[in-house]
Amino acid sequence: MGILNLTPDSFSDGGRHGDLAAARAQAQRLIAQGADLLDIGGESTRPGADPVSAEDEIARILPLITALRTAGDIPLSVDTMKPQVARAAVAAGATIWNDVAALRYAPDACDVAAELGCQVVLMHMQGEPRTMQAAPHYDDVVAEVCAFLTERAQAAMAAGVARDKIWIDPGIGFGKSLDHNLALLARLDAVVALGFPVLLGASRKRFIAALHPAADAPDARAPGSIAAALAGAQAGVAAVRVHDVGDTAQALDVWTAIARARLT
Repeated sequence: MGILNLTPDSFSDGGRHGDLAAARAQAQRLIAQGADLLDIGGESTRPGADPVSAEDEIARILPLITALRTAGDIPLSVDTMKPQVARAAVAAGATIWNDVAALRYAPDACDVAAELGCQVVLMHMQGEPRTMQAAPHYDDVVAEVCAFLTERAQAAMAAGVARDKIWIDPGIGFGKSLDHNLALLARLDAVVALGFPVLLGASRKRFIAALHPAADAPDARAPGSIAAALAGAQAGVAAVRVHDVGDTAQALDVWTAIARARLT
């Protein structure tokens, strides 16, 4: 899953793809590099990010979704917490609602997801973007994240979302310390065992710099991001959400070939 942020303040690529021409060019680059689907966002959810209105979010993402749907058939995901934005994006051609709030942002979120009939990604986040990294605490981060994701999947299904439309995401970097992130990456098999396709989003996250201080700039974290993606592949995640599509695709191709060779 290639990341395409149409925001002025995203932690890695904010402001780079703000106009339609630049966004379309970046989308084509990601597709050429091997993206199987694109995740399009109009509101930053980095630590400390301020919220934006649904109207502003829609204005940022809709022209690109419309243009990409007209030009090709690559699956498109909308990265939003807001049912109003998801509804507009799906009407324009998106087929996945990637929700960092796991359908908790609005009281009607589960009902809207059921009505839309699209795939939905339920992500774990402790707190909310502005404050989530202030003092994250867990007694058992793996067990608590798994319990949360199970509960949210059940809530979505109770509202009418089909089980085979649900993905889950452990939320690396969302209300989690370095140790919490490492525990989840080490036990991704427990998340996979919940029985839903797992999306892993560890690309360019701050924990990489905590382990390797020379990678302080987000765009210097590709090697660490790839290491996390390979850990996800080893555990059986269904997709990895990444900025560095070409490098990650190459690494996964080699990893897959080696894994297959072991079986022959």
